[in-house]
Amino acid sequence: MPKIALINNKGEKIKDIKLNDEIFGIEPNNQTIYDAVVLKMASVRQGTHKVKTRSEVSGGGRKPWRQKGTGNARQGSIRAPHFVGGGVVFGPTTERNYLKKQNKKERRLALKSALTYKANDKEIFVVDKIELKTNKTKEFIKLLEDMNISGKSLIVVKELTDNLILASRNLSDIKVIETHEINTFDVMNYKNLVITEEAVKMLEEVLK
Repeated sequence: MPKIALINNKGEKIKDIKLNDEIFGIEPNNQTIYDAVVLKMASVRQGTHKVKTRSEVSGGGRKPWRQKGTGNARQGSIRAPHFVGGGVVFGPTTERNYLKKQNKKERRLALKSALTYKANDKEIFVVDKIELKTNKTKEFIKLLEDMNISGKSLIVVKELTDNLILASRNLSDIKVIETHEINTFDVMNYKNLVITEEAVKMLEEVLK
């Protein structure tokens, strides 16, 4: 089992804890990680992009010129795609479905693979607890500085508090979630994974 230091809010080491090999020490599966990230990104697409076809643009109710005798090619409508202001051919419509699926075993494997990469790269910080006395952002920033954590960070706790939510919401490179909200995309998208000891135990119970 991989060992990792358990630290307090001041960044001081309390003890070494062992992470579950079945979650933080597996053989990573890159394909499932890729599929999980694509699924997440596809799920947030609105799909509201739309262009008008030749049947939807206004105008073009009659032939632009007579069928014969002008020397020009015959035309039926000035709103054909090759005319300026005409309809668009094969453009995006709202009928396209961006829904992607991934079964439960693959989702779990993808998350375990992402967590394994974080453990291997020494980018996991396990904290005994995260407590804030106020909801001030500067207090939260100082907390991270004391723990020697810098850069984009995903904070995972067992239960969110009002102070933690309010203190972190103005920081664009910080995301705070509860254990059941953890997903492959967020783990891979953030450089550091800061997780409380309680959240680790809960995560191991769910994923093992």
